[in-house]
Amino acid sequence: MPRRLILGVVLAGFWSVPALGCETVEFGGAPFTTCRVDLAQDDLRLFLRDGDGAVYGSFTRVETDLAPDKKLGVAMNAGMFHEDRAPVGLYIEDGVEEMRVITSAGPGNFGLLPNGVLCLQGGSAAIVESRAYADNPPECRDATQSGPMLVIDGALHPRFIADGSSRNIRNGVGVEDDGRVLHLVISDAPVNFHHFARFFRDYLGVPQALYFDGRVSRLYAPGIGRADIGLPIGPIIGTVVDAAPSGG
Repeated sequence: MPRRLILGVVLAGFWSVPALGCETVEFGGAPFTTCRVDLAQDDLRLFLRDGDGAVYGSFTRVETDLAPDKKLGVAMNAGMFHEDRAPVGLYIEDGVEEMRVITSAGPGNFGLLPNGVLCLQGGSAAIVESRAYADNPPECRDATQSGPMLVIDGALHPRFIADGSSRNIRNGVGVEDDGRVLHLVISDAPVNFHHFARFFRDYLGVPQALYFDGRVSRLYAPGIGRADIGLPIGPIIGTVVDAAPSGG
């Protein structure tokens, strides 16, 4: 695992909160916030629609729909979506497939092959290249497709350019070798694809990583005082934790 540069003091917007699973660090001259999810103990889910079939669109609406004794721990947008906020590619929630896997190349970041599928299997997870998924679909309790892949078997996506001029606030997910630990990551300053992917490979040391978005990237992490807002979004990934009992 690469050595991590962790800022241990609160300074110029940087902080480190290991106990909450989230930390903000500097890598390559840019700040990134990364939240570690351990599937052996964390309840990680995908969310898209409420019981009436309406797209949630926000972290607040997801949390409101949880059981009274539950709340969101950390969450972020989890894949690209159409104007009606329906998923662009494969989407499975609690075993039900809403959208099929898309394997063809196309315009935009989603179609920049290879793209991939994040497959949640309860106590483990995997990021699977989309065509490999289509050829031999694994059992996924929840799954979301996005693209491009950032890291593929330890290598950066072949189309990324070190000095690429397209810079955005970006978010994505990486999965460690054993499939037990995920890292939800957002850049806190505009970066290009190459820089963002290197954070996963060189800082986090994950062999597989998947891009979520670069236009609506958002993080919800109240434990570190973060609740990004903006226009309604599509698929959401988040941990569900016990709510603190109300005082009497």
